[in-house]
Amino acid sequence: MPVISAGILLYRRRGDATEVLLVRPGGPFWRGRDAGAWMIPKGVVEPGEAMLAAALREFEEELGSRPEGVPRPLCRVRQAGGKIVEAFALEGDFDPESMTSIAFSLEYPPKSGRFQDFPEVEEARWFPLAEARAMMLPSQLPMLDALERQS
Repeated sequence: MPVISAGILLYRRRGDATEVLLVRPGGPFWRGRDAGAWMIPKGVVEPGEAMLAAALREFEEELGSRPEGVPRPLCRVRQAGGKIVEAFALEGDFDPESMTSIAFSLEYPPKSGRFQDFPEVEEARWFPLAEARAMMLPSQLPMLDALERQS
């Protein structure tokens, strides 16, 4: 059975343009990556947890604040590795400079016996839709299409 994650695509309007908030994960795997590495804040839905509750929890864990408003269902995508992501859309604002992410522990370097803590999210940034298409994890691009259809 595939892993199911949930997340929120936060967006805002600037004049005629729409911008989306994307995050770049922390940790050694993502270090130095940019184009194709950005995604929505998301995470695994715990057993018995509602999708929306998981999306809100993950947003708060990864960015340090709970978004205001009520997210609406956006779409479901299957990522390249098989993980399913249930995405919700929410119009709002967030100051990326205020981001405070929780950390995770990882044995690094691999098989070294040494564990290091890394932030779940290294950086958050607003992107206009066209730029977001170039920077986002390819398997999450359908979220942008769904947002454009709903807006």
